[in-house]
Amino acid sequence: MITSYNFDFCHVEIHEDYILSVMKEGVTVSPKFITKMSFIAKKHYKNKFFVYITHRINSYAVNPISYFEGNKIENMVGFAVVSEDPKQKSQSRIERTFFDKELQYFGTMQAALSWKDEILKKYKNDLTSLGK
Repeated sequence: MITSYNFDFCHVEIHEDYILSVMKEGVTVSPKFITKMSFIAKKHYKNKFFVYITHRINSYAVNPISYFEGNKIENMVGFAVVSEDPKQKSQSRIERTFFDKELQYFGTMQAALSWKDEILKKYKNDLTSLGK
């Protein structure tokens, strides 16, 4: 882990090629959150692709407009949902309809990290598309 941030709505860890977030119980993820994530992405992943991983330990809501805003983070190439709750699998299918990038559900963090590595391999040689 490189660093971490504690916001009023979540805890975020910055790793070499991914962001890991855990939302706080009962919050609603709004475009305000995406604005903060965009700032973090620009600060820590300038000219570098990364994957966003949300570990859904707590119960919270997501404003679908947030996904449209997330689509604007150019160097975020994938979004992983990690949860042991089977309801989250069907929820992530719905969320996928709002998100233009790759979004997958995983029952374990290890599976999400393996997927992250595969996604980033796809984009490894495409850094020329960043910053245009």
